[in-house]
Amino acid sequence: MVHAENIRLVFFLAIFFGVAVWELAAPRRRLTVAKTERWFNNLGIIALDTLLVRLLAATATIGVALAAEEQGWGVLNRIPLPYPLAVVLGVLWLDLVIYLQHLMFHAVPLLWRLHMVHHADLDIDVTTGLRFHPVEILLSLGLKMAAIAAFGPPAMAVLAFEVILNGTAMFNHGNVRLPFRVDALLRLLVVTPDMHRVHHSVNIRETNSNFGFNFPWWDRFFGTYRPQPAAGHQGMTIGLTQYREARRVRLHQLLILPLVGNPGAYSLDHIGREPLSEVKSKE
Repeated sequence: MVHAENIRLVFFLAIFFGVAVWELAAPRRRLTVAKTERWFNNLGIIALDTLLVRLLAATATIGVALAAEEQGWGVLNRIPLPYPLAVVLGVLWLDLVIYLQHLMFHAVPLLWRLHMVHHADLDIDVTTGLRFHPVEILLSLGLKMAAIAAFGPPAMAVLAFEVILNGTAMFNHGNVRLPFRVDALLRLLVVTPDMHRVHHSVNIRETNSNFGFNFPWWDRFFGTYRPQPAAGHQGMTIGLTQYREARRVRLHQLLILPLVGNPGAYSLDHIGREPLSEVKSKE
């Protein structure tokens, strides 16, 4: 695992620039805010997150996996399984943990204050997939480390999961167009942009759906799946109702948003009304 960070960097750059070019060639929606303004904010937060993780725990998750294997921690290190099966189970376990974590960040009002930094983006594109408050990044890192110690997945499973999570987050936040039938087929295996975009609707019922990042199965199993936004992908509004002006969600404001911002009624202790269908799902 000596080259783990280099592997992650290569995949990150390839997917980031691939999706960014795709957005220019075949955008799904017209942007409401200038890309340069949004990217300054989003890339600023991404840079802070990256610096923080590198300073505190660059290879923490893989380190925990190696320590768990050496010390015999976790379920998988106590059950003799074929290595490929252990890798697959490890990736699925971590994906379930991230799904439940995402649900928790919507369910707990204090955690929602952190997570709304991600949702306050007025458009959605490849940079939105990496735009999280630094404190949320650290909490997520701690939760993943605990999940790895408890389940004991191989280090290769942890590396594969990190690469997949990073890549799918950029892909499914991409402002990219896919044919309806291709999207319908893909979302049987992976969370697609059209599937995840529903989660960024200003409508509370739609925001509190489609929590998956990598695989779509957890949403279907736990009943949080919503196939399309009621207003259609062209007609839906992205973001949060309480933050509709770009000047209110600039970089410095996003960093203090959890402390001074208005959380609105988006945490799961508020249900909201069911949105009225306005546009055909294939739109």
